[in-house]
Amino acid sequence: MSITQQHLLDTYRARTLGEPAPPAPGAHDRQVVREWREARRFRAVLAGRPARHRFQDALRRWRRRPV
Repeated sequence: MSITQQHLLDTYRARTLGEPAPPAPGAHDRQVVREWREARRFRAVLAGRPARHRFQDALRRWRRRPV
C-alpha cells in the first residue's frame, strides 16, 4: 500500500468516526528536518565540538582557496 492510499484510508476512517482528518503526507517535512538539524547541533555542543555548518564552511573554504 502506498503512502497516498494509506492517507486516503485514514481520511475515510476519520470521516466515518467523526474525527479530524490526519495531515497530508509531507505536510511537516520542513519542521522535522529543522528539528533534526537543531538536535544535531545540540549534540555537537554537548560533545564539545563547535555547532557549525560543516558543509557551508567547507564551501566557503573552497571558494577562498588560491587558484
